[in-house]
Amino acid sequence: MSRREIRSWLMDMDGVLVHEEHPIAGADRFITRLRETGTPFLVLTNNSIYTRRDLSARLLASGLDVPEESIWTSALATARFLSDQRPNGSAFVIGEAGLTTALHEAGYTLTERAPDYVVLGETRTYSFERITLAIRLVVNGARFIATNPDATGPSPDGPLPATGSVARLISHATGVQPYFVGKPNPLMMRSALNAIDAHSETTAMVGDRMDTDVVSGLEAGLETILVLTGLTQQAEAERFPYRASRIVESVAELADELGA
Repeated sequence: MSRREIRSWLMDMDGVLVHEEHPIAGADRFITRLRETGTPFLVLTNNSIYTRRDLSARLLASGLDVPEESIWTSALATARFLSDQRPNGSAFVIGEAGLTTALHEAGYTLTERAPDYVVLGETRTYSFERITLAIRLVVNGARFIATNPDATGPSPDGPLPATGSVARLISHATGVQPYFVGKPNPLMMRSALNAIDAHSETTAMVGDRMDTDVVSGLEAGLETILVLTGLTQQAEAERFPYRASRIVESVAELADELGA
């Protein structure tokens, strides 16, 4: 497969740059080279809990200097999608600051009365009362949006239920399926490309999962690079019906390509 000229980069965060709070070897060098060369890039995450500022601070604490404007979340992609679909609309939100802030900044009103949308995101404490209200609002005609389909999220003590699991609960109760904005929906990739004015033909997507990062990059027309520092290992990658453009051990190899 011929190698494309890559002028901009999209990359997942967990499993590519960090494991929990610990940086992956070579990630700091990769980010430094991108910034030194002025190469457009975005760090992507399906997690909608945190704002860009929160995530920038968390990465800095891990030794990675990523500016706020170089972070793109499923919450931001969801807010942009809703703003395009129904400008200045209203939403009932289950989620935290990352999602509510993004929707406010997109001109949305948050309400519990006859909202245009029920928007489900990540939260550390899913409330039975708010889930019940979400179910009733969807039954009464609110459109159902979820930031991402991830069934679980990581924690030091093991997996936690995440947006996808709670979305299934609401769907089972209402008979209504949500529209998922985040990965693997290529919409997440396209919104990220638009955010940095990049073109799919000259952009690479770096991820650690075949079923989210690679497939969404592939469907958005990007070069896809699987790193083996996260969830998908090489033997597992061979079982999928699609392939990454290439597989590398870690972002350290990509830093070397940038002349680090």
